[in-house]
Order: sequence, then C-alpha cells, then structure tokens
Amino acid sequence: MSQKQLNRLSIITKVIDENMTIALAAEALGISIRQVLRIKKGVIQDGPAALIHKNKNRKPVHALATALADQIIAFKQSECYQKANFQHFKELLRDREKITISYSSLHSLLTNAGIQSPKKRRRFKPHRRRKRKAQEGLLIQMDATPFEWFDSNIKYALHGAIDDATGKITGLFMTKNECLHGYWQATRQCLLNHGIPTAIYADRHAIFLSQNAAKLTVDDQLAGKVVNDTQFGRSMTELGITLIAARSPQAKGRIERLWGTLQSRLPVEFKLAGISTIDAANQFLLTYIEQFNQRFAVESIDAASAYRPFPVDVDVDTILCIKLTRSVDNGGVFSFYNKHFKVLINKNSPLIPPRAKILVLVSPSFGVKVQFKQVLLDVLPYINGKPANLNTKSITKQRTSLSPPDSHCWKYGQPLKPTLTYEDNNFAILSMLETIFLSKYA
Repeated sequence: MSQKQLNRLSIITKVIDENMTIALAAEALGISIRQVLRIKKGVIQDGPAALIHKNKNRKPVHALATALADQIIAFKQSECYQKANFQHFKELLRDREKITISYSSLHSLLTNAGIQSPKKRRRFKPHRRRKRKAQEGLLIQMDATPFEWFDSNIKYALHGAIDDATGKITGLFMTKNECLHGYWQATRQCLLNHGIPTAIYADRHAIFLSQNAAKLTVDDQLAGKVVNDTQFGRSMTELGITLIAARSPQAKGRIERLWGTLQSRLPVEFKLAGISTIDAANQFLLTYIEQFNQRFAVESIDAASAYRPFPVDVDVDTILCIKLTRSVDNGGVFSFYNKHFKVLINKNSPLIPPRAKILVLVSPSFGVKVQFKQVLLDVLPYINGKPANLNTKSITKQRTSLSPPDSHCWKYGQPLKPTLTYEDNNFAILSMLETIFLSKYA
C-alpha cells in the first residue's frame, strides 16, 4: 500500500474505534462525510483491502491486445519502417497495414518499448511569425536541399517550391547538384499545374541573384548603375514574376520546415516503393505532391486565386531556357561554347543579314535554337573539316613499312576526310547541355 493509503487506513481505524468523529476524519482526509462512511463500511467488511482500487492490476477493456501491440512493435523495428517518425508510422500503418491506432496510444506503446522517434525536436525558440499571404499564388517560396534520399552515402539535391498562403507544394525535382535546371523544372511544374504566381521568394544564390549586386555602392545605385539579371531572373522578368531575395533562412521558413518534413518522410517512401535512382524519384514525386498537399495543405484566407493563367499559345520551354546573344557570319554560322552552328533558313523565315545579332536559345528539351525577329529557327552543327588541335606531344616511334589497305581513304579516289553528320556529333551537343544546366554552382 502507498503512504497515502496507510494514512487513510490509520484515520479510518480511529473512526471505527470511536477515537475520532466522522466530521474530523472528513476534514483530515479532505473528503466528504459520505465518502468517510463508505470507506468505514468497506474496511469493516473487507479489511484494509477496501482502500485499494478495484481496477488495480486489471487490464482495461479498451486496451490494445497483446498480440496487436507486439505486431506494431515488430513493424516499427523492421527495416522498412525503422526510420519513419511516429506520425508518419501511424499513417503507414493505416494505409499499408490496415491498422488504426491513435497517436497517443502509439506514442505510449513505442516509448514504453524503448523506441524513440528518429525525428528529434529541438527546444522551442520564440520568434516573430510572419502571417501567411491572403491569397494562393501571391508568394512562392523556392529552395533546394542536399540529402541522402536513397539510404546511401550519396547526397542529391531536391529542388522545391511551396505556396505561402496554403502550404501546397507546387513543384519538386531532384538532380545531382543544386542547379539551374532543377529550379526551372520546379518552376515549370508550378506554371503548368497552377499558373503564373505574383512573386517568388528565394535565397541569394548565384542562380537567382548576380554576385555583382553586392558590390554596388550607394553612389553606384544613385548613378543608375545596375547589374545584369541571371538567366533565372531574366526568365522571371519575361513572365512578369517579382523575384525577391531573402537575407536569411528564417525569412523563408515555410520551405525550410518543408525540408524537415520531406527529409523525414521521403526516404521511407522511396524505400517502400523500391526507388533508388533520380529518374524514378522524379516520376514518383509527381504523384506524391498531390498526396502531400491533401495531408498538409490549409485553406487560404481569401478563396480567390492570385495565379495568372499561363498562355496556351506560348511554349514554356522557350522561356525557361538559356538565352544569349551572338553574331552570324556571311554564311549564317555562329560560335557558341566553342562550337559552331549553322542557322537553317526556310521560305517562311526572315533573311538573316551578315553580322546580324541573333538570340541563341539552349534547353535540354529542344537542344539549340535561334530566335531572330521573334521567329524560332533550327540549327545544325557546322563542321568545317579542320582537324582539332589536341596539343599532344609527338612520340618518336620506330619506323616500319606499312601498306595501306585498298579501303583506305587515300586510295582509289576516296574523299580526303570522312564526312561527319549531325548524329556523329551528338555527344558534343549533349556534353555542352550538361555543362550549362547541370554544373554545380559555386
């Protein structure tokens, strides 16, 4: 018996022996006179055992069955669910194992079994919270995070965008490193699935903001000096989207908290789906976004949407691409990334005069195109027949007599050099695209 029960037994014994009145006993125990009479009657009939609650050491009727509790613990300790946090594990039990249990019961069960949640919570720090935007589409927060998504030692960058008003994910795309291509793919999903937002809130990465912007002094700004937009900034200007540069991670805290949630959930989801490659992950993310939004998105204050519909007659890939200015020579050939291309002219295209300025468009979706007077033109790699200078040192070899075979290009009027076609040079074009879009930014 506990000390409290022993004190109560002592006082009730005095009441039974008529050494204390019932009123004094009720005042000493802090209970009613009726309760004292009930306890006195029980002690007389059953002895000191009457002070022990009748449900002592009895399993509640609504308690989990022992077999079910052991099954849940076994699931949590398995390789598939081991890294899932308690809330995510509760949802996985409901969706995949058809086991429904409340979070409090699950937390008590796993904690009593010595299992801790892998998602640690840090101590709360009070800070001034910025209110959500009133309308969906007024502000999109954008960022990327490197993480070991496939339960390996290799980190991949997940690019994402989230609506500030509702918390909806508007785009997710994974690449090897944080790069321009990843951000443009996340933006592309937002434009095609939702529309054109009013503003995008991102950090001061070189992809969004030129590093020369920080070098401008107040006098330079008063004199009207500006820095050129990055390729991402230029595409946002064409779409009429305001690009806002955040000065701290806390300023765009909504997407920073999103990374915490995805880093806890996505590795478990990838493992359950058997996904271990970037291409398979990007296909999975297209359907996972809808599931995530149904679970975590909230209603905006104003039901009206601030998204502008994307024009049907505009190809989004001609906006989300690299655009640089070049000059053509007398033969319609221009140089780009140490390679030469020839502009293909048809009967409906405008004539390009020599030394004219053209706009070169480069994208992984269509390769290389040229824009002149708002008309898109195709190009072909131009091979001038000159051998490449490899700058290799000559190696002295022992001279031996060699008779060329009859099929050699020097014999029987064969062309002096084999003809190179567009297909023969595809590797060089793909290498150029990878250098432009998938290179790691400093």
